[in-house]
Amino acid sequence: MKKLILTGILCSVVSLASFAQVGSGFGFKGGLNYGGTGEYFRSISDNFENPDRNIGYHLGLFGKIGDRLYLRPELVYTKVKTDYESGTFDLQKFDAPILVGAKILGPISVFGGPALQYILDSEFNDVNVDNIENDFTVGLNFGIALNFNKVGIDLRYERGFSENEARFLDNNNIMNGDRLDTRPEQLILSLSLKI
Repeated sequence: MKKLILTGILCSVVSLASFAQVGSGFGFKGGLNYGGTGEYFRSISDNFENPDRNIGYHLGLFGKIGDRLYLRPELVYTKVKTDYESGTFDLQKFDAPILVGAKILGPISVFGGPALQYILDSEFNDVNVDNIENDFTVGLNFGIALNFNKVGIDLRYERGFSENEARFLDNNNIMNGDRLDTRPEQLILSLSLKI
């Protein structure tokens, strides 16, 4: 079912981009992320650890329909890393933002919209975390972009909407009460190339 959803999203990006209009098209994008996931709650005394943010990366595809007012669906692979006192949490996911944007002045535009997120893999201290509440969640993206013909650069903020916790098992496969908020919160800098 999950593969069917991802295939549907990818087909939507490609088919939407095929409806060529002025300013419409599709292309590739990639860049850097700065941020991480949420707090790590420890069972010992219900205290929590604040995360240290890190730089991650993303690569993907986008489609664009319209010019002054546009729709921009994307399909992006993202890797996020967060450091805690007790270890490092690595998260790999597919993001599918569905953005609506508007040109406001020359090459400058603003955009925003929901971002569907599907968690591919997660590890804490190189151990797979299989007990994440929801693999599929919804977040929000909004930001500002500069577009010069086929090249674009944008800066956006991303935040997960719904709580999505990972719970940890001890050596005897018993829940130890430790849990981690897997919602991403990050600044994303992207470079895009329209084909």
